[in-house]
Amino acid sequence: MKYQSTRGGVTGISFKDAVLMGLADDGGLLVPESIPNVSAELASWQGYSYTQLALEVMSRFIDDIPRPALQQIIDKSYSTFADPLVTPLIPLGDHHLLELFHGPTLAFKDIALQFLGNVFEYILEERGHSINILGATSGDTGGAAIAGVRGKHNISIYIMFPEGKTSPLQELQMTSVLDANVHNIGIHGSFDDCQKLMKDIFSDLPFKQRYSLAAVNSVNWTRVLAQVVYYFSAWYQRGCPEQFDVCVPTGNFGNIFAGYIAREMGLPIRRLILATNANDILCRFFNTGVYARHEVQFTHSPAMDIQISSNFERYLFYRLARSPAKVRAFMQSFSDTGSAALSPSASGVDDSVDDVVDDVIVAGSASNAATLDTIKRVYADHGYVCDPHTAVGLAVMAEFHDTQVPLVCLSTAHPAKFEDVMREALPKVLATHPTLEALRLLPTRKTVLETTETDVKAFIEAAGQRGA
Repeated sequence: MKYQSTRGGVTGISFKDAVLMGLADDGGLLVPESIPNVSAELASWQGYSYTQLALEVMSRFIDDIPRPALQQIIDKSYSTFADPLVTPLIPLGDHHLLELFHGPTLAFKDIALQFLGNVFEYILEERGHSINILGATSGDTGGAAIAGVRGKHNISIYIMFPEGKTSPLQELQMTSVLDANVHNIGIHGSFDDCQKLMKDIFSDLPFKQRYSLAAVNSVNWTRVLAQVVYYFSAWYQRGCPEQFDVCVPTGNFGNIFAGYIAREMGLPIRRLILATNANDILCRFFNTGVYARHEVQFTHSPAMDIQISSNFERYLFYRLARSPAKVRAFMQSFSDTGSAALSPSASGVDDSVDDVVDDVIVAGSASNAATLDTIKRVYADHGYVCDPHTAVGLAVMAEFHDTQVPLVCLSTAHPAKFEDVMREALPKVLATHPTLEALRLLPTRKTVLETTETDVKAFIEAAGQRGA
């Protein structure tokens, strides 16, 4: 399997090179040259463990790591999860939740980042290289990325997060890690500011090469690939229905794009229900065909407080018939004007949009009030405590629920990570977790910087000179 960029400037690279490149050198995102169809093999995988299933799915996209070595990487990655199913399916009334938060930092990001950290380590040891990871987080990615690479001798990690905009416990999961190879950077701004800084720095190819920069955000294809697996796991746990729907709370589009890939591989997903909070750029696109940036709103579901969704470009590549020229035109319009559309008049892209942008993806959004009401309702009806991101999914899911088709909603984080919101929604219910409680008295370390590329580069350069 070879990989190419959505913008056409990078083609024919191996999986291992794609891992290390992260963001494509032409500013696009790396995608596989083809998506294998495994429909004929689904029946033979029934009864497989999560790690066995992961090997079958991932090996279709990875042909330059020997199968036994890949199995060892996978086994090591998921040995850190508290539930033997890794992503257990939980009944909730007449539908199900897929709990994705049983990893070391209690968020779905662990599923991809435990794997990515071990893949990095394998490749670097094989090649005798070292890297500097530069990442941006709206909350959960940072802690999960740090947990995946802390203490690794050939990796240093720099995580940018919006200062004061993550939950206190999310920040503690990052800043309480004092390993010499871990650097936390609070940025005065939003997550979109952090993400733009990351992409701008990666676009400086001499700097990227000089400091061997690597990506840990979902711009790295490996992140998406690891997430594809739990869609298969959900289907098997649900009893292999003829069709099923999946509701996905998402901000950066990586979580739902993994489901899109799973469907392209032959998994019988009928619809993907995209759920956003007030930062509804994705919802508006799938309802209108227009991708238009607004100001970031800070909500009760902070990991989704995003107005520029990185993985949307990967979807766009397939929606525009795998045409790099069309992708470049669309993204240039968005960069220049803050808006682009799937119509010639709006974006210059030679494509037409039907009344329905995509008959597989439907979309809705949930307000803060709806999020709180859903947390209360789910607890009252089922005795289940869900985090605010899962609540966004459940609120939107209600708009599209078809009782004739099984429905799974992805549950993305443990509620204890968002204690202020949970206290507001359920003041008499204490949402805690011992892993998080242990953080409260730990010493912390971070550096706060302005939103400038120069400041972040200078910090990386200085840390490199210190040998950290």
